[in-house]
Amino acid sequence: MELTTTLGYQPLKQQEHSMIQTVVKRDGRIVGFNEEKIAAAIRKAMMQTELGEDIKLINRITDHIALNGKSQMTVEEIQDAVENELMKSSRKEVARAYISYRDKRNVARKAKTHNIFTEIIEAKSNDITRENANMNADTPAGMMMKFASESTKPFVDDYLLSEDVKNAVKKGYIHIHDKDYYPTKSLTCVQHPLDKILDYGFSAGHGESRPAKRIETASILGCISMETVQNEMHGGQAIPAFDFYLAPYVRSSYIEEVKVLENLNGEDYSNLYNIEIEDYISKELGDLKGIERIKQHAINRTVNRVHQSMEAFIHNMNTIHSRGGNQVVFSSVNYGTDTSAEGRCIIREMLVSTYEGVGNGSTAIFPIQIWKKKRGVNYLPGDRNYDLYQMACKVTAKRFFPNYLNLDATYNQCDKWKADDPKRYEYEVATMGCRTRVFENRFGKKTSIGRGNLSFTSVNIVRLAIECMSIENKEERIAKFFEKLDATLAIAAKQLHERFNFQKTALAKQFPLLMSRLWIGSEKLKPNDTIESVINQGTLGVGFIGLAECLKALIGKHHGESEEAQQLGLKIVTFMRDKCNDFSEQYSHGYAVLATPAEGLSGSFTRRDKKEFGIIPGVTDREYYTNSSHVPVYFKCTAIEKAKIEAPYHELERAGHIFYVEIDGDATHNPDVVASVVDMMDKYNMGYGSINHNRNRCMDCGYENADKEMTKCPKCGSENIDKLQRITGYLVGTTDRWNRAKLSELNDRTTHSL
Repeated sequence: MELTTTLGYQPLKQQEHSMIQTVVKRDGRIVGFNEEKIAAAIRKAMMQTELGEDIKLINRITDHIALNGKSQMTVEEIQDAVENELMKSSRKEVARAYISYRDKRNVARKAKTHNIFTEIIEAKSNDITRENANMNADTPAGMMMKFASESTKPFVDDYLLSEDVKNAVKKGYIHIHDKDYYPTKSLTCVQHPLDKILDYGFSAGHGESRPAKRIETASILGCISMETVQNEMHGGQAIPAFDFYLAPYVRSSYIEEVKVLENLNGEDYSNLYNIEIEDYISKELGDLKGIERIKQHAINRTVNRVHQSMEAFIHNMNTIHSRGGNQVVFSSVNYGTDTSAEGRCIIREMLVSTYEGVGNGSTAIFPIQIWKKKRGVNYLPGDRNYDLYQMACKVTAKRFFPNYLNLDATYNQCDKWKADDPKRYEYEVATMGCRTRVFENRFGKKTSIGRGNLSFTSVNIVRLAIECMSIENKEERIAKFFEKLDATLAIAAKQLHERFNFQKTALAKQFPLLMSRLWIGSEKLKPNDTIESVINQGTLGVGFIGLAECLKALIGKHHGESEEAQQLGLKIVTFMRDKCNDFSEQYSHGYAVLATPAEGLSGSFTRRDKKEFGIIPGVTDREYYTNSSHVPVYFKCTAIEKAKIEAPYHELERAGHIFYVEIDGDATHNPDVVASVVDMMDKYNMGYGSINHNRNRCMDCGYENADKEMTKCPKCGSENIDKLQRITGYLVGTTDRWNRAKLSELNDRTTHSL
């Protein structure tokens, strides 16, 4: 060949070499050959020398390697060939520069991993080790989790993402949540049909659990169910109808107590087994005699057992570690609508145990408790469970929980719900404590039970808006934003579809409890069947972050500051909702908009955008972007004003949303404040909400109070004091585990007057 003769090379044997077709990258991926990458590398080396660039030599070497290499070569083989050809040329100084560059790149690749691992090993407090405030990354198990996490993410980028998706992630347009769990094919979360576990038991892989017969066993099985499946999933676990599921075991425990008295007294009290009981309330036996005394004694004993079971349930959910990192189960329980005497007993004792606290009287972090509010059941005076609702408000005023789920919101209702249906809970929406919601179903019954989110990805709408700021005409600027949003949403939807296609190849036996007892439709799967036929019952969430900053970039004001901004905000989220509906048709999945509960993401998008675009007032001038469609935490407004602004977004965010009010001072003795917030939710058609307030905690003895500033524990004298705070819908026992962005947001929070 003329090229080889000119450069002084010996002709290559035709049978051993041919034009390069594919390249094996360092991570093992096989990609198409791109000769421009060779040319670019040589050009960079030449620019480091005095003589500079030599286009002819670049082209000769590039063409020679491309035409005379093997059909498939590794990156290292190609780079070796480049070095060899440069050394044979007259530009040996370029070869030295090229070799030096290769060495530096190798060192840099190793150094990045080394630096990350060193920070984990040295237990440094940074955004890597504090990505999840519910996990202690300083323990050996926590370190192993972080080592695995940081090692897995690059694997996902290199092997599992298509090029356009990877590019969108790299440039900060989208964020794939729980990317480190991507290779496991795990799903995000599930609402446990606990009755299946209680009725039939289950196998956890190393042993079997028998069906429950009494309240103590039912309580423990509820814990074990969530703990076991936490190891099979990367998100949260919830029980959608905690009161309904456990109620039968109140009656069975009562019957046990009656039988104990039968044996003790040698009498037959079988007529009491199924006697109607108005309520399970402990009372002094006093002057009670005969059968009434026996009945009340059995009730008293039953209430005590239920209380201890609820106390144990809460204690277990705060101490049972699941997965690595000393991470307790991310658990939630929904309750409040069972009006039977037994269901009311479960609710009451759950509330009493929560109010009393755990350990030294401290507030329980888990489970996140969710009161299902419904007119005619528990919201208005005269409703059967209204007294328990009042109790719930009192507990929230002291312990943050329960949060409140509005079953009366128009989009939270189901036509099949009937007040006299003993299984009406199947048609009641339930949520994860952080906000994740699943109810609508394209492929089956409209229910929350046995379903959950498959995965979710968030869009950085702030970046899209920033990129349009240079357009002077407002209409053109907004139109360009929607054009960018349309394209970015399409990439996010495609990525979720690709992840779904990867998840569906998992075998049922990889999720031994989830895919045998819990996920809807899983009972028909055999161990070696894939989960493809059932997982479409779940949802794919398209999340977003920073609506407030997005609006500031587009029109100079956020939705709390101007009606124009509010209307534009609603237009943006409505557009996202409509696109999700389109994606549902296009891909035959259940897509929905999620008000992203950003934790680590709250700062990562911002840091990247600030680095590229600089500090933009009201947009990139803080450490974080505002979560989803909330008005900014620093914006001063009343609770009612906040409710009016945020309420319309809830109906659009069907994959999950939350409304919160920050109360100033001690709410412990003012449960009416909590009730007023629930009233706002009812009035403005909001779906889910919570209340934040002062709660100081001594980290040494657990003592708590609501003083605005507590620097020294009045119980033990310790000065190791922390504020118990809500981070993204759930509580964190210490802000030591919060990342920098969330701490900045915490410091900016203002209160909302009622």
